[in-house]
Amino acid sequence: MAKKDSYEIVFLTCTETGERNYTVRRKLKGTKLELMKYCPKLRKHTKHIEKKK
Repeated sequence: MAKKDSYEIVFLTCTETGERNYTVRRKLKGTKLELMKYCPKLRKHTKHIEKKK
């Protein structure tokens, strides 16, 4: 049987528009994600931060 890892699904939310553009799986432990991702509404790369459901 496969080993069950502890993952959670989180949303990456744009800091400028507040829209949830991406969903990612990440491990439970660690710091919050902050990535530069593409925002389709603004048509440019902006900072996206992790938000839970």
